Amino acid sequence: MKILVTGGSGYLGNHVRRFFSADDFSRRSHLDVLNPNDAAMAANYDVVIHLAAHLDKDPAAAENCFRTNVEGTANLLRYMQPNSVFIYASTKDVYGAFADEFREVPETCRTDYNGQSALEWSKLIAERYVEYYAAERGFRSCIFRLSTVYARPSDGNEPGFVTYYVESVKYGEAIRLPLEGKPVRDILHVDDFSRACRSFIDSKLTRGLYNLGGGIRNSSTLRELIEKIAGMIQCNAVIDEETRLPTPVPVNYISDITRAREELGWQPQLEMEEGLRSLF
Repeated sequence: MKILVTGGSGYLGNHVRRFFSADDFSRRSHLDVLNPNDAAMAANYDVVIHLAAHLDKDPAAAENCFRTNVEGTANLLRYMQPNSVFIYASTKDVYGAFADEFREVPETCRTDYNGQSALEWSKLIAERYVEYYAAERGFRSCIFRLSTVYARPSDGNEPGFVTYYVESVKYGEAIRLPLEGKPVRDILHVDDFSRACRSFIDSKLTRGLYNLGGGIRNSSTLRELIEKIAGMIQCNAVIDEETRLPTPVPVNYISDITRAREELGWQPQLEMEEGLRSLF
């Protein structure tokens, strides 16, 4: 089975590509989703795992978000072959503040516009493209609305906040926290994300839409997460109590992973402590 990972040289993509022994489609391999000639490569693969995206919430980045995340995704979809598989990495942030209405957020949470940035809105629009082209061209499609997926750091890539916390605690660097570290997040190791991809690939499902994260068993406040890391490393975390960061939206997010468990037979294999230990 031939598998292509777009963004395969990125923070998560490096690990997903190695998990599947897949090929890389990224600017580091001189390929661009905005180039239709490059995107035509998708026709040669049984599975495309689409991680490539422009991830910037700055209003000045809106045009690049819409072009890369919507047009770039559509370029790939137009070349998918019947019965192939397209897995799209979306984000929990498509729910915006509506997610705060739930202890564990289901896929039925509202996604109406309520102030999301162009990044989240472009991801949601691209989901519709995935659904349209999958039906039109007869390929299988899966959308994962990802919570916090974390991985070991890699050269040239900006780490997610979990990896940033680990590195900061290790080296005694001050950590700034929003709302004194009270926001809640569930975290998922990148290998468990890859296992979810494999579960869909191996299934007989034609379509899928899943919230994917560590679930309630792998959730904590940001401050508790840092304290756990510090305890595992056996050193004191340095927290900047003075600097105030913007309030995150949503404030609290835990994925309801019931649908993924029931339809894909998937659940996280790496508990929080084991996953964090893999970063040290």
